[in-house]
Amino acid sequence: MKGLEFDCAGQLLEALPMGGLFWPAERLLAVADLHLEKGSSYAVNARKLLPRHDTRQTLRALAALIDALQPRTVVCLGDSFHDRAAIERLPDEERREIERLASQTHFVWIAGNHDPIPPPAGWGEVAEEIKAGQLVFRHEALFGPADGEVSGHYHPVAALTVRGRGLRRRCFLTDGRRLILPAFGAYAGGLNALDPAIAQLFPDDYDALVVGRETVRRLSWRQLRPDATFRSPSLLR
Repeated sequence: MKGLEFDCAGQLLEALPMGGLFWPAERLLAVADLHLEKGSSYAVNARKLLPRHDTRQTLRALAALIDALQPRTVVCLGDSFHDRAAIERLPDEERREIERLASQTHFVWIAGNHDPIPPPAGWGEVAEEIKAGQLVFRHEALFGPADGEVSGHYHPVAALTVRGRGLRRRCFLTDGRRLILPAFGAYAGGLNALDPAIAQLFPDDYDALVVGRETVRRLSWRQLRPDATFRSPSLLR
């Protein structure tokens, strides 16, 4: 499973087409914003009839990455569950799948603003943030300089034109010093990469590592467009 290699804070990382981040030197896989049981949350709290298979779909994708990469550590960068009652709504099959994955590798669950505290015993370690070598993993980026920061929270997406058609694609964002991951969850949604809430974190140039079906392509923020404004030439193959 080959992604796009890039440097962040002096570390060679790999942005994967499925939306995960792999750090080969540490055999560390990071994913952000799984939002497990979002579908059931909408059904219960908002009375919206969404298919309730998002957790199964998200865990299937995560399992595929773990099987392919055999990471020593999996870091879930917060908002792994959609609300504080999400674990209670987990179907038995999905609960067993989390337990199976947690038995294969060491999980670190970074606390997010949606997450119940803590997840069940045996599912891994819980932390506000962790530091590994030159990188620090947390849920939400801190305003100001943060060399080596890896975070989620914003669900960044890139708006662009492909073969004359406007598209929004999940993306990683980096300026070579910090990194924001796309949401990994099937129902997570996304915020435009040019939104001021994101752009203020990158005072100078930054790039979007745009996730396609089989590839990841690096684009400057200048090649992106706000939502509903698609006038750039085709950028992805």
